[in-house]
Amino acid sequence: MQLLAQGAPDLGVFLDSAQLDQFETYYRELADWNGRMNLTSIIDYPEVQVKHFLDSLTLLPALGGPLPPNARVVDVGAGAGFPGLPLKLVRPDLGLTLVESTGKKAGFLQHVVDVLNLERVEVLTGRAEALAHQPELRASHDVALARGLARLPTLLEYTLPFIRPGGVVAAWKHGVEGLREEMASARKALQVLGGRIRSIYPVKVTGLEDNRVVVVVEKVRATPEDYPRRNGAPRKQPL
Repeated sequence: MQLLAQGAPDLGVFLDSAQLDQFETYYRELADWNGRMNLTSIIDYPEVQVKHFLDSLTLLPALGGPLPPNARVVDVGAGAGFPGLPLKLVRPDLGLTLVESTGKKAGFLQHVVDVLNLERVEVLTGRAEALAHQPELRASHDVALARGLARLPTLLEYTLPFIRPGGVVAAWKHGVEGLREEMASARKALQVLGGRIRSIYPVKVTGLEDNRVVVVVEKVRATPEDYPRRNGAPRKQPL
């Protein structure tokens, strides 16, 4: 995990040997399971360290301040666990909810959680549109993570209902020109769902020189109970 260990301090993260061993185990499980199912197209050892692990950790400087102790975090569309699981390995105190609609991917996530013996991690198999209406999940998290999930209008409808007022959504995005158009298209969604753009963090990590940014959206008021809409509607008919 040399590239991870070398790059993490640039993000304000200093990993001890036990944490690096956990990341090593995570990589080995990822590579093993990826041979049986399509978890990620990026599986090369050096690339995973940079394009998955370090990329996930860019949340920490993007927030502009430390995550509160024991904060509740939800990763919507968690896939192979990025960015939620790397953040959990760095901040074991966090409570993490991993939302994944594909059963096989959720099975992988639960396996990694068990192998690493992680506490305060819940893997939920289901669609965000349904789970965000459950009373125990709605408006109950401090941070929502969305990496490779959808365009902003759809992404915000998937994530903002999980967040309490005052919490934030962090969305990993690429490109400057395309981002301007995407943000303009999200104005109605922000207004309807109770969010506002707080900041845009340009990622500056060796090996991630492709105009990556983390868009941070603050929830300024409660999301109306009608949202998210029924399964499929946020993507097919974005706000």
